Amino acid sequence: MSTELTLVENMTISPLHLFTSLLGLTTLTAADFDWIREAVSPDPEAAWKEIPWETSLLAGQARAAREQKPIFIWAMDGHPLGCT
Repeated sequence: MSTELTLVENMTISPLHLFTSLLGLTTLTAADFDWIREAVSPDPEAAWKEIPWETSLLAGQARAAREQKPIFIWAMDGHPLGCT
Protein backbone atom coordinates (compact mmCIF):
# COMPACT_ATOMS: atom_id res chain seq x y z
CA MET A 1 0.00 0.00 0.00
CA SER A 2 1.32 3.44 -0.88
CA THR A 3 2.02 6.14 1.71
CA GLU A 4 -0.47 8.45 0.02
CA LEU A 5 -3.27 5.91 0.33
CA THR A 6 -2.42 5.26 3.95
CA LEU A 7 -2.58 8.98 4.76
CA VAL A 8 -5.97 9.30 3.09
CA GLU A 9 -7.27 6.31 5.03
CA ASN A 10 -6.00 7.78 8.31
CA MET A 11 -7.63 11.13 7.53
CA THR A 12 -11.02 9.46 7.19
CA ILE A 13 -10.55 7.87 10.61
CA SER A 14 -9.21 10.83 12.58
CA PRO A 15 -7.50 13.97 11.29
CA LEU A 16 -6.21 14.62 14.81
CA HIS A 17 -4.64 11.14 14.90
CA LEU A 18 -2.93 11.83 11.56
CA PHE A 19 -1.66 15.22 12.74
CA THR A 20 -0.24 13.81 15.98
CA SER A 21 1.32 10.90 14.08
CA LEU A 22 3.05 13.29 11.68
CA LEU A 23 4.44 15.20 14.66
CA GLY A 24 5.69 11.95 16.18
CA LEU A 25 3.45 12.21 19.23
CA THR A 26 2.37 8.93 20.83
CA THR A 27 0.17 10.63 23.42
CA LEU A 28 -1.71 13.89 23.31
CA THR A 29 -1.35 16.15 26.33
CA ALA A 30 -3.50 19.19 27.01
CA ALA A 31 -0.55 21.41 26.05
CA ASP A 32 -0.11 19.51 22.75
CA PHE A 33 -3.81 19.84 22.02
CA ASP A 34 -3.75 23.58 22.75
CA TRP A 35 -0.74 24.01 20.44
CA ILE A 36 -2.40 22.04 17.62
CA ARG A 37 -5.69 23.94 18.02
CA GLU A 38 -3.83 27.27 17.84
CA ALA A 39 -1.86 26.11 14.79
CA VAL A 40 -4.93 25.14 12.76
CA SER A 41 -7.39 27.83 13.94
CA PRO A 42 -8.08 30.73 11.60
CA ASP A 43 -6.91 34.18 12.61
CA PRO A 44 -9.82 35.87 14.47
CA GLU A 45 -8.86 39.13 12.76
CA ALA A 46 -8.89 37.56 9.26
CA ALA A 47 -10.07 40.02 6.61
CA TRP A 48 -12.40 37.49 4.93
CA LYS A 49 -14.61 37.59 8.02
CA GLU A 50 -15.36 41.26 7.32
CA ILE A 51 -16.84 40.51 3.89
CA PRO A 52 -20.66 40.37 3.95
CA TRP A 53 -20.89 36.97 2.22
CA GLU A 54 -24.16 35.76 0.70
CA THR A 55 -25.07 32.08 0.97
CA SER A 56 -27.74 32.28 -1.72
CA LEU A 57 -26.76 32.74 -5.38
CA LEU A 58 -30.03 34.56 -6.11
CA ALA A 59 -29.54 36.95 -3.18
CA GLY A 60 -25.97 37.55 -4.34
CA GLN A 61 -27.09 38.28 -7.90
CA ALA A 62 -29.72 40.72 -6.68
CA ARG A 63 -27.27 42.47 -4.40
CA ALA A 64 -24.58 42.65 -7.10
CA ALA A 65 -27.07 44.19 -9.52
CA ARG A 66 -28.32 46.65 -6.90
CA GLU A 67 -24.78 47.71 -5.91
CA GLN A 68 -23.39 47.41 -9.47
CA LYS A 69 -20.58 45.12 -8.32
CA PRO A 70 -19.20 41.87 -9.73
CA ILE A 71 -19.91 38.48 -8.15
CA PHE A 72 -17.20 36.28 -6.65
CA ILE A 73 -18.37 32.68 -6.41
CA TRP A 74 -16.55 30.27 -4.13
CA ALA A 75 -17.79 26.79 -5.02
CA MET A 76 -16.54 23.41 -3.96
CA ASP A 77 -17.51 19.78 -4.08
CA GLY A 78 -17.33 17.44 -1.13
CA HIS A 79 -16.75 17.82 2.56
CA PRO A 80 -15.27 21.20 3.65
CA LEU A 81 -12.41 19.45 5.48
CA GLY A 82 -11.45 17.37 2.46
CA CYS A 83 -12.45 18.92 -0.86
CA THR A 84 -12.81 16.45 -3.72
